Amino acid sequence: MSEEMELAIDKKALAQKYRLYYKICRNCGARNPPTAEKCRKCHSKNLRWKKRHRGMKK
Repeated sequence: MSEEMELAIDKKALAQKYRLYYKICRNCGARNPPTAEKCRKCHSKNLRWKKRHRGMKK
């Protein structure tokens, strides 16, 4: 049972990594990888981190 629990935690951490940690272009709104320095669509350098909030949506 503990192995299943450990696997579930690993999956959750992996999902959070991909869902919460990326950059968004301020010009066109495209999603970019966390290592991006320029937007993949419009090549702007005006990027911001995705906002991360605790809790559920209302």
